[in-house]
Amino acid sequence: MATPTRAAIFDMDGLLVDSEPLWHVAELEILGDLGVQLDRDGTRQTKGMFVAEVVDHWHEQFPWGGPSRPEVVEQILDRVGELTIERGQVLPGAIETVAAMTERGPVALASSTPRRLIEVVLGHIGLADAFVAICSAEDEAWGKPHPAVFLTAAAAVEVAPQRCVVFEDSPAGVLAAKAGRMVCVAVPEASERHVPAMGIADIVLDSLVDLDHAFLDTLLEA
Repeated sequence: MATPTRAAIFDMDGLLVDSEPLWHVAELEILGDLGVQLDRDGTRQTKGMFVAEVVDHWHEQFPWGGPSRPEVVEQILDRVGELTIERGQVLPGAIETVAAMTERGPVALASSTPRRLIEVVLGHIGLADAFVAICSAEDEAWGKPHPAVFLTAAAAVEVAPQRCVVFEDSPAGVLAAKAGRMVCVAVPEASERHVPAMGIADIVLDSLVDLDHAFLDTLLEA
């Protein structure tokens, strides 16, 4: 079999499934009960970060007694899983884009979400068997915006980083993709479209439905 010359790496939360608001709901419920003063208007300041880093971040600002940080991580993961099954919807263009990129080379998933929750979400949206490799930042020393999880995904599909295109929705994910020398397609929510990090993405879209595959092919061949 010939070595593939290009690959696609997908984030998951907020890109393939509308789970970012569900993470915020879970954090409001669990961290809010512990005295953490979260923004209740829907802004998730820690978007794109690994959940353990999120818990550490808030514990430093609002130290709590009672459950340990690992216990809080597990509570958040369990709640996000429940909410995803109850409310999670696949985002427009996600299934079609994964399929289109599969025709061009191997596709991998690289998410800040722990693997056990990745499996729940992918099964829920019908993409359980779509990826050649599934990589979680829980297996890395550093989460996004460090490029480690994307570099691991590129190695898993045996494609050089500069021949990979990353699909992301978060500023941290865009920074990680470009730090890894990868082409980046950003699909931010409206409130984050003008965040400075989005300016370094190669393509910025309102939705995956809007992706120009011919233009993307040109970028990858450059």
